[in-house]
Amino acid sequence: MAATDGRRLNRQTDRLAELLGPGGLLTGADVVLRAEGWGAPTPCQALAIARPATTAQVSAVLSFCQTENIAVVPYGGGTGLVQGAVAGPDELLLSLERMRRTPEIDPVARIATVDAGVTLQDLQQTADADDLLFPLDLGARGSATIGGNVSTNAGGNRVIRFGMMREMVLGLEAVLADGTVVSSMNRMLKNNAGYDLKQLFIGSEGTLGVVTRIILRLREKPVSQNLALVAAPGFPAILRMLKLADRALGGQLSAFEVMWREFYEIVTTPPARNAPPLAHGAPCYVLIESLGGNESADRQRFEEMLGVLFDERTVTDAVIADSRNRIDALWAIRDSVEELLHLGPTLMFDVSLPITAMESYVHDVRAQLDGRLAGSRCVVWGHVGDSNLHLWISHTVVNAEIRDCVESIVYGPLRDIGGSISAEHGIGVEKRRYLGLSRSGVEIAMMRALKSTLDPRGILNPGKVLD
Repeated sequence: MAATDGRRLNRQTDRLAELLGPGGLLTGADVVLRAEGWGAPTPCQALAIARPATTAQVSAVLSFCQTENIAVVPYGGGTGLVQGAVAGPDELLLSLERMRRTPEIDPVARIATVDAGVTLQDLQQTADADDLLFPLDLGARGSATIGGNVSTNAGGNRVIRFGMMREMVLGLEAVLADGTVVSSMNRMLKNNAGYDLKQLFIGSEGTLGVVTRIILRLREKPVSQNLALVAAPGFPAILRMLKLADRALGGQLSAFEVMWREFYEIVTTPPARNAPPLAHGAPCYVLIESLGGNESADRQRFEEMLGVLFDERTVTDAVIADSRNRIDALWAIRDSVEELLHLGPTLMFDVSLPITAMESYVHDVRAQLDGRLAGSRCVVWGHVGDSNLHLWISHTVVNAEIRDCVESIVYGPLRDIGGSISAEHGIGVEKRRYLGLSRSGVEIAMMRALKSTLDPRGILNPGKVLD
């Protein structure tokens, strides 16, 4: 039997190599040299890594894999945090890293046609050269891919102004499990002709199809960018601050990022590379950003907004970025999440909940951790204007029992307060068993029906999102 299995495996890999051409299939040592994902010390365990260069090759690989009943795990930039792109030893990892032609920009229509393997940063820079903006932004911009952003419906730092990835996708091309290519490459803001099929693939984490090309909406490049870091006397002041800032900026508010004291102090204290622009000790710190079209008028409006915040006593101290380097330095504080890994073994969570419930939720989570898991540390920050919190919880050791304890503390309250177990990172494997806290039985049944219709043999990213 073992010899038969070996011959079958050799035949399969030979055929995949033939379909993909030179350099298209990695096996053996070339597989285990890769890590499973961001921050994961475990080497890749996949049967092989397929690296198609075209949609036609993706189609051929999936058609062959369905015939041979080989599970396929789509892979983007490896920056996910929920084990959504981890392949087992009997599964083929399908990496779109070779599908990264320079994005095609239409400056008149203000759209970009992008291969799934293009990184977010490459798209941002290409759009910028035409004085356009692709507004999605997140800390992993240098390695996260557009295909991965689509498959997880990425959020990031500017959702409050521009929305999630879903709001930026005009059209896309995807390959189904049997190799069928679904081309819905719409280029218009308005197209109300029947079902909007592209929405099936956005946020589905590669379980319904493999996204290969995308048409994205771009915006005019802002003329002004104003950014301030402010200290707040407490969370109630932040709720008031958000409303005041949004009103005073007249629709220009593009980011409202809140860092609890612990986060700010960790990322601005050696060995962290960032210097603290504001003194330590405040309960919370907030990055407020506006993007606009008139440099002098926007600067005046921004400064007047800060004056209102001081007058209303929602702010106790502030620093305004006065140069491009200063803007980058302030954003680097918010993006320096890797500094938290120095705390030891860490569990990472992103949840969403009504902003009015955030203060009590964080207090209750910390109280339960103190009572049930002595010695743990909970660091909190997030896109509060988007109802999104990140909680990274560290402990001296993280095993299955500790994980279960922490997850019950973090996820348990969300059902009753109308929250979600995932704000922007997806479900993957890590959150799968908690999906019922955020989705009804009817919703999950519909998800299963879609999965069985589009992927009847269950070869696409099996075990992710749904059991």
